[in-house]
Amino acid sequence: MIPKKMEEAINKQINEEFYSAYLYLAMSGYFESVDLPGFAHWMHAQYLEEMEHGMKFWHHLVDRGGTVKLYAIQEPQREWDSPLAAFQAALEHERHITGRIHALVDLAEEVKDRAAYNLLQWYVDEQVEEEASVEAIIARLEMVGGSGNGMLMVDRELGQRQTG
Repeated sequence: MIPKKMEEAINKQINEEFYSAYLYLAMSGYFESVDLPGFAHWMHAQYLEEMEHGMKFWHHLVDRGGTVKLYAIQEPQREWDSPLAAFQAALEHERHITGRIHALVDLAEEVKDRAAYNLLQWYVDEQVEEEASVEAIIARLEMVGGSGNGMLMVDRELGQRQTG
């Protein structure tokens, strides 16, 4: 049985993960609207990944006899000033999620929930990867500046992201 304090915190994290998915879906729509289908594809793949993250927490609660509580998902921003601004917002969001995961690890240690602690180690590693991948895209976008050709090259590269 999962400790109540951990159950509540994981339910809040499920909402955070689903908000993340919603945010990346909004970003995908933004990139479609500015004719950058590769960027849109990358963000759609990120949306799918965040849904999986939320469901991983969902299954953890169910498997441990907890009750899943789905909260309303906040409406995400829909437009950004530039592709770079969108990815900077994505990085800021990923850093927020990293902080949330670290707080969950602290809570798991506090309540001595070994199962949650073990699950959360996967998320700690995942957040390192998430931040690094967005930082790499930001570096490319800063490198190409406003260059149309450079932006098209980045768009083509991001369109190659594998899903699933």
